[in-house]
Amino acid sequence: MGNRGMEDLIPLINKLQDAFSSIGQSCNLDLPQIAVVGGQSAGKSSVLENFVGKDFLPRGSGIVTRRPLILQLVNNIAEYAEFLHCKGRKFVDFDEVRAEIEAETDRITGSNKGISPIPINLRVYSPHVLNLTLIDLPGMTKVAVGDQPVDIEHQIRDMLLQFITKESCLILAVTPANTDLANSDALKIAKEVDPQGLRTIGVITKLDLMDEGTDAKDILENKLLPLRRGYIGVVNRSQKDIDGKKDIRAALAAERKFFLSHPAYRHMAERMGTPHLQKTLNQQLTNHIRDTLPGLRSKLQSQLLSLEKEVEEYKNFRPDDPTRKTKALLQMVQQFGVDFEKCIEGSGDQVDTNELSGGAKINRIFHEHFPYELVKIVFDEKELRREISHAIKNVHGVRTGLFTPDLAFEAIVKKQIVKLKTPCLKCIDLVIQELINTVRQCTNKLGSYPRLREETERIVTTYIREREGKTKDQVLLLIDIELSYINTNHEDFIGFANAQQRNTAVNKKRAIPNQVIRKGWLTINISIMKGGSKEYWFVLTAESLSWYKDEEEKEKKYMLPLDNLKLRDVEKGFMSTKHIFAIFNTEHRNVYKDLHQIELACNSQDDVDSWKASFLRAGVYPEKDQTENDEAGPVDTLSMDPQLERQVETIRNLVDSYIGIINKSIRDLMPKTIMHLMINSAKDFIHSELLAYLYSSGDQNSLMEESADQAQRRDEMLRMYHALKEALHIIGDISTTTISTPVPPPVNDTWIQEAR
Repeated sequence: MGNRGMEDLIPLINKLQDAFSSIGQSCNLDLPQIAVVGGQSAGKSSVLENFVGKDFLPRGSGIVTRRPLILQLVNNIAEYAEFLHCKGRKFVDFDEVRAEIEAETDRITGSNKGISPIPINLRVYSPHVLNLTLIDLPGMTKVAVGDQPVDIEHQIRDMLLQFITKESCLILAVTPANTDLANSDALKIAKEVDPQGLRTIGVITKLDLMDEGTDAKDILENKLLPLRRGYIGVVNRSQKDIDGKKDIRAALAAERKFFLSHPAYRHMAERMGTPHLQKTLNQQLTNHIRDTLPGLRSKLQSQLLSLEKEVEEYKNFRPDDPTRKTKALLQMVQQFGVDFEKCIEGSGDQVDTNELSGGAKINRIFHEHFPYELVKIVFDEKELRREISHAIKNVHGVRTGLFTPDLAFEAIVKKQIVKLKTPCLKCIDLVIQELINTVRQCTNKLGSYPRLREETERIVTTYIREREGKTKDQVLLLIDIELSYINTNHEDFIGFANAQQRNTAVNKKRAIPNQVIRKGWLTINISIMKGGSKEYWFVLTAESLSWYKDEEEKEKKYMLPLDNLKLRDVEKGFMSTKHIFAIFNTEHRNVYKDLHQIELACNSQDDVDSWKASFLRAGVYPEKDQTENDEAGPVDTLSMDPQLERQVETIRNLVDSYIGIINKSIRDLMPKTIMHLMINSAKDFIHSELLAYLYSSGDQNSLMEESADQAQRRDEMLRMYHALKEALHIIGDISTTTISTPVPPPVNDTWIQEAR
């Protein structure tokens, strides 16, 4: 077995990798590559073989390594080798590995001495190696031989630079002791890419082949031609030893004997030899691992922290505890009640900033959607006047009436009040839909128990549907109450005297002059011929609509008075993503430039409804059928009798006034009725009765049956949590048990540059 030093690191790395694989992650240690550079026949391949403890590299004189060999060592129980170009084939005999390397080299470079930068990828699996990448590179040469290209020196140099310029590459600069170290090409090229000398280790080979009477003592002591990380001397097997199949273990023993017995080297024998080189590299790897640990630890700690909250509820989970299901049921129902109330009533904690909650949406229905629906009830003016005329005539019968009959007014008003039922019922439907959506949203937290979630949703939804009937009955009762007595003494009612004097046009009760009602961005839709659509900052007050270049409101583009303006719905274009409504002048005047109406576009229908509600507050109402001047109607539509005409006008004004009072009353009472009969009632039901309904709906055990997904999720989360804690514990151990060595101080290595 060749590599004692590295085997010390194997259990440590394995522990880390096991800890990481248990949480489904890779331990990204990214151990440095080790590249061996040097001249031809310097003994590079022998140094590499010692790491693996096997003979498997081609040998001979001249240029033997003619393609880079990327050797990946993988710690594994079984021992075998694999080539990337022979996928699926396992080499157990390492002599076959050598033969395959030679054959693959010849396949690309030919049988002459040519070289190729295309690497051979070899993976060696063994229980005696670390997960490392070693690179055997062609020997550096000055002179082309045989069929080699003239620029062979540059080709090899470029190939070496590809690998050794990487910061994560340790450079073993191999130089034979029987050559001039000052001219070592390996040290020169290492100095180029590693000027600080942090990655370079000098390796002196063939110490046993030096001329008698000479030695490399001063070099190995780092006195002559010093390097920052110094030199390590090794004695490799001779070609004769290799041919004679001398075992690597025996060769290491012979190497140790050489250093101990040699008078020049015996005092530093402990710092020489292949085992010490391995130990030095091992220390480099240990240093690297220690440097990597803080990053790994912080990554694990942040993961642990993110899991902490979710695991809290699972930590003390005991499936056999008989009270667990009862506790869980009570907690779940209680939490559901709290969540439902927060969604409806609003909450200061954990506010959702992405979408409106159920309560906020219901508020919009009450105060934006419903008022607009009330005002939007279209009174067919032509039909209404005809009905008033018929009512007056029918009340008088054969007589000609001198006074405006109040019975005609009552008949018409009641008919109009009945029309309020539709928007009121529609409002209740919208609120119910939001309530059911809120229930569904709140039951999402019960996902761990599918049956409980299903039953809770069913029971609460059924209850809301029951309350729907009662709420609708109550609202219809409110309208019936309004129909049962027409109160003409109401303080806001204009009365007959005022109705006769009143102008046909409705005097709008505007808000306080110059009061800002709304601000926001809108797009004015204009055809490309007239300048194209553009977004402006709009300000709506009680008297005007202004738009500016931006929200600073410095550059006013236009101001439009609200007099005689109405709203109109506009169909969304086929390709348009915007929702549109329009403003126009009832007197057919241009609203803006030469446009009879301006189209305003919003991003959503909700925004459109909200703007319409704001315009209502400013007194700009939706379009109604304007047919007063339509003379194409039937002959009996309006009598030519001036007295009847005045009576029709008076009742029309009275109807407008009274319907305004009813609208105001309904607008106020609807939210109160819905809140009392439906929303508050649902909240009370959830808090006081839901639990009893759940108990009576079936067996508690089946109700609290966990979903398979939830059980699996809990197990995975707990496993992940404990694995993370274990990994952090291992990292802590490694931090305390591994010893890192400081970087040696810089030395004066200018001699290398001088030698270039």
